[in-house]
Amino acid sequence: MDFALPQYLVDYLAELDRFIEEKINPIQARDDNERFFDHRREHARTDWDNNGLPRKDWEELLAECRKVADEAGHLRYAWPKDMGGKAGSNLDMAVIREHLAAKGLGLFNDLQTEHSIVGNNPFILMFKEFATPEQYARDGEKVLNGTMRTAFGLTEPNHGSDATFMESTGVREEKDGKPGWRVKGEKMWTTGMHVVSHVMVFARTSGKDGDALGITCFIVPREHIKIEEWMWTFNMPTDHPRISFDCWIPEDSYWGQVDRGLGLGQSFVHQNRIRQAASSLGAAVYCIEESVKYARQRKPFGKPLSDNQAIQFPLVELATQCEMLRLLIRQTAWQMDHMEHKQIEKEISDKVSMCNYWGNRLCCEAADRAMQVHGGMGYSRHKAFEHIYRHHRRYRITEGSEEIQIRKVAAFLFGYLGPRKKLFADEAAAKAEYTQPIPARH
Repeated sequence: MDFALPQYLVDYLAELDRFIEEKINPIQARDDNERFFDHRREHARTDWDNNGLPRKDWEELLAECRKVADEAGHLRYAWPKDMGGKAGSNLDMAVIREHLAAKGLGLFNDLQTEHSIVGNNPFILMFKEFATPEQYARDGEKVLNGTMRTAFGLTEPNHGSDATFMESTGVREEKDGKPGWRVKGEKMWTTGMHVVSHVMVFARTSGKDGDALGITCFIVPREHIKIEEWMWTFNMPTDHPRISFDCWIPEDSYWGQVDRGLGLGQSFVHQNRIRQAASSLGAAVYCIEESVKYARQRKPFGKPLSDNQAIQFPLVELATQCEMLRLLIRQTAWQMDHMEHKQIEKEISDKVSMCNYWGNRLCCEAADRAMQVHGGMGYSRHKAFEHIYRHHRRYRITEGSEEIQIRKVAAFLFGYLGPRKKLFADEAAAKAEYTQPIPARH
């Protein structure tokens, strides 16, 4: 059993560090772009008079960074080779995202906007895995060149984690003699609506509440979507609206198969959850390391703050949890790389959930502890900890709340789902057979 990172990945991390130093940092230092990352960051990024949306100059800066990263061959690292990428593995991405997040705030990797010089775009793999040949021929090039940008419409005002109880519907309807669908409903937290061309609208097309089957993933053009309100959040700016729709779309306006759309959503969250966990781990490491450095430098009462066990012990516990979590994240990512994409949900989605809910919680605890160690400065916006806390606090809710993730782990542990389901069923059957009463003899 070899726990060493492959040499190509070690070399690539060094290459990324050089790229950041030579290409990205100068862009950040130009034209007072530091305002997007220092104590002014929330105000600099937020257009308060335009529904709290991201400012145009902020998004233009991110786009410039992505262009430079793409030209250098980094942005599409995780994309399949036949889609213009380098086929970076889940393990690669877990290591890379931890590495970048552990550097703190910067243009190279901004977690609040899911921006990075090594892009995280699970939509690409989801589309590749689930789109039919006809859908790929129709939409593939637009997805790859960015002219087709999709928001993810799963959560609803009355239904969050209980996705199979959604109220949005898709009903077959002809229009001008052409077959199609009447898609109607509401969605919440459809991130990126101000820049997308389409929304992936998950809607019930058959079955009843609670059925996993009977949900279809429709691709609805932006012009059919009404923005009801932009939801202001703990960490601004916002690009998360509540939307509504009541429109007719042509027959073939969906991805995957009719009634089997929920699998697309599950595919998306597994890729995102493991990488999110790695980012949370990296951010936690950053908070711990900054606290250690500060505690050694700060000398109240004539001695280093780090001499006090009240400072040492909480950071020791956090550091220990980081070490353990890192091993689980990398093992799980490696397992994901060694099985069919659609088997992840059936075999190891509990491990993905473990990594995610614990990583997100750990990051929040590390940021809170860093504030405490740094005292007044830790509470101020002149340190990154409040920003890290506010952003990562959302991860304990999004992509499935931590309670939903724990429930998934419990379902695997107790054999309601996953590999142990058959084991417990076989044991129950064997016990029932063993305890059958012996027929009376006359």
